[in-house]
Amino acid sequence: MMAHSAISVQPAMMVTTSNAMLNQWSSGVCDCCEDMGVCCCGFWCPYCLMCRTSEEFGECLCLPLLEMCFGRIIPPVTLSMRSSMRERFHIKGSIQDDCCVVTFCTMCVWCQMARELKARRHSLVIINPAVNPVHQSVQVFNQPLQPINPAY
Repeated sequence: MMAHSAISVQPAMMVTTSNAMLNQWSSGVCDCCEDMGVCCCGFWCPYCLMCRTSEEFGECLCLPLLEMCFGRIIPPVTLSMRSSMRERFHIKGSIQDDCCVVTFCTMCVWCQMARELKARRHSLVIINPAVNPVHQSVQVFNQPLQPINPAY
């Protein structure tokens, strides 16, 4: 008889953010010069910025490309991304504010969302405290020993 012991260890993870102003955007819509890399990418290759920001937010990489087909007066993908980001990060605002800003300053909004994701990614702290293993009861397996058939 062979005795096997099973040990299960579940590491606990706690996520905190060091940003004190959790209910505000980290930068304004017109603060494009705060991050020149994002600003230049938004100016010279806007769809690259839009697709990268969409992917970093967890959406489909090609989602912003739909605005070429369906976005007329109000860009629907930009509006949905901004309102979704605002809801996910608990940022103050309303859908009316989002609609106005998205209609008149579309690329500035994408730059703001890219800066927001960058700021949130850098302010994320993951703490993994010491883990105490949980010992489960010893399980005994009673199986007869059989020779292995070489023809099998």
